[in-house]
Amino acid sequence: MPKEPCSYTIEREGADVILNVNCIGCVYYPSIEDNEICMERVINYIIEGGKVTSVVLSSERNYMYSEEQARMLNDVAEAYVRLVKDYKVISPEGLVYTRECTKCIGSWLIRLRRIVFDMLKRDPIGAYVECVRTLREERATLVKLPERCVNCKQLYINRLELIRQVLERTSLIQAVKEKLAGHRVGDREIYRTIFEPMIRPNFMYTRLMTEIPVKAEEIDSYDVGVEDKSEVSIFRIPGKVTLLYHITPPEFQLSEEEYVLLDEVRETLLKYKPKEAEFIDPKRLREIFFNVSRDLMEDLCRTRGIKLEYKKIEKLARILVRLTVGFGLIEVLLEDENIEDVYVNAPVGSTPIFVKHTKYGECVTNILPNIKEADAWASRFRLMSGRPLDEANPVLDTELITKNFRARVAVIQNPLSPKGYAFAFRRHRARPWTLTLFMKEKALSPLCAGLLWFLVDAGRCILIAGTRGSGKTSLLGSLIAEIPRRYRIIVIEDTLELPVDYFRGINYNILSMKVRSAIVGEKTEMSADDGIRTSLRLGDSCLIIGEIRSIEAKALFEAMRIGALANVVAGTIHGESPYAVFDRLVNDLEVPRTSFKATDIIVVANKVRTPDQLSEVRRVTLISEVRKHWREDPIMEKGFVNLMEFDAREDEIKPTKDLLEGESEVLKSIASRVRDWVGSWERVWENIVLRAEIKKMLLEYAKRLNRYDILEADFNSEANDAFHRIFEKLRMEQGYPSSKDVIREFEEWLKLKLKG
Repeated sequence: MPKEPCSYTIEREGADVILNVNCIGCVYYPSIEDNEICMERVINYIIEGGKVTSVVLSSERNYMYSEEQARMLNDVAEAYVRLVKDYKVISPEGLVYTRECTKCIGSWLIRLRRIVFDMLKRDPIGAYVECVRTLREERATLVKLPERCVNCKQLYINRLELIRQVLERTSLIQAVKEKLAGHRVGDREIYRTIFEPMIRPNFMYTRLMTEIPVKAEEIDSYDVGVEDKSEVSIFRIPGKVTLLYHITPPEFQLSEEEYVLLDEVRETLLKYKPKEAEFIDPKRLREIFFNVSRDLMEDLCRTRGIKLEYKKIEKLARILVRLTVGFGLIEVLLEDENIEDVYVNAPVGSTPIFVKHTKYGECVTNILPNIKEADAWASRFRLMSGRPLDEANPVLDTELITKNFRARVAVIQNPLSPKGYAFAFRRHRARPWTLTLFMKEKALSPLCAGLLWFLVDAGRCILIAGTRGSGKTSLLGSLIAEIPRRYRIIVIEDTLELPVDYFRGINYNILSMKVRSAIVGEKTEMSADDGIRTSLRLGDSCLIIGEIRSIEAKALFEAMRIGALANVVAGTIHGESPYAVFDRLVNDLEVPRTSFKATDIIVVANKVRTPDQLSEVRRVTLISEVRKHWREDPIMEKGFVNLMEFDAREDEIKPTKDLLEGESEVLKSIASRVRDWVGSWERVWENIVLRAEIKKMLLEYAKRLNRYDILEADFNSEANDAFHRIFEKLRMEQGYPSSKDVIREFEEWLKLKLKG
């Protein structure tokens, strides 16, 4: 970036040619649309340096003019050169017909030079209007002139007509031609309808379209962010199918003084280049940069005599972390709990970022990333994951984890993506989902929650199936939250999506194993099937498989079949029905039919469209048990028996007749191993209903007291522990506890806990 006021540089990034103008220290405001001096200088720089694809005016913030707007300026610059050098419209040569008479040439040249020299680069629209009006006036005088003067005047009119034609062919005049009736020359209001820069702080590459489109209708607005708030508005734009997700992040809500501080501290931070090994622990790296940024900011405020609150300094430090070792505005987007996916398409910088919103579906954002940032993101993901990303390995599956969110990341590059890098971020909740949180969102019913809790406690083998984005991983995380904390848990994933660190932080005995990606993975990583076999040597544990994708399915089901696993086994798999799961595992992944029968329960989660067909909601749509008597085809031989089914009319999953009447072989098998339940379906059903009532009570208290924190995993685990203690205590006292007594004592515990 040029340092002298009003100096410029031209940068080339692939096919992009960027004119950067340094406006720091300039007495004029950096705005092409508002400032005629600024417009003139930009056009002069284009004349000197050649055509550009974008223009950046750099001050405390960067004002970035798009390719379309730059093309208008290119056209004006080209028109000026053609008129002055090629057509020589302001030369006295050839301007008179009769050499004996030159008395009018002086006034004609003054008028021509005013339009071309004085106006064209400063106010091209005004120059065009002036030319058109002058032509009209001069043509009107022709009929009144002596015959000897007509020929000379026609030469002057021809010059004016040439100027008009050249200007009229420019894209700028074409864009405003229909709006020029009554235009007052010198009025720059019309330029504000054409030139709308995207604004970003000059320490950022990402551009933000701050202007709201004309006639846009705001349909929603809210704030996002845990520590630093961003303002989000959802707009419907006439003629557009896709809604606009318009965000104003903290970076764009600072004072000019704060922008200057950020820029200076960033310059200092850029001198420190983190070592490759430091990216292995991104959490630690962020902490280091945060502390250094905060200290530098404090020192700078002290030496400059600037009074800035400590909270403000910490806010600026967090922004700097995002912009140096973080992922910029991608992180701001992912802090929005309404965001499911974030898409950055190739070629980066040509289109805005897109998001998938839980309520409004796919939306286009007002954020336009930059190829420099994309290069930096790709390098960081490669270093953080330890996996390759190059032409030989053009796909990278990894994760992005901060204290406020977790996201699964997919990166592709050339040759798979011929236009360069593309990114897809799948957001996961920073804290685990729980069954009660799903109940709050109406994704499942209290009875469904009670049944799933019962099956987890009973140590069954559970597969969660569903289409992409149906919430499989989130539901799997909620099942982990139901595992008693006295059991050891081993989690096997190729991309770290489950919130293992959070569970460890609330005293779960949990071990995470990262295995090779099923798509593309580093050869030094252990394969998923070897990882499963290794887990069997690590002692008796609950086994959680992030997603069953490939040949590891054989190892998993063989282990389940021979009884190597005594506790709950759960995992996710793509499939929209029990038979689809069977087909994928047996026919695609070659799991033997006898091994597949080790599956006890298949839970199907899918997206369900709302009545207006404009958005989708997630629902658990089916719970089915896998029976063991069939030989070849579980459909033909009735190997799948549904225990709960989704009722679309009532938007709720409900028990089937088989469940209500106790015709479940899985539940009978569970009962056969519990002394108090043997031969008594009523007690099994009573226990399931009891658990449903406990979950329902938690949700009711959360709503009544506006205490939704009690639905989170930490409180959920305490509540489960309390339930087990109360049940065991009453069992010792009563022989077999009454559900009413359990509910009464649990509610007493809950009230006492909430008071504390």
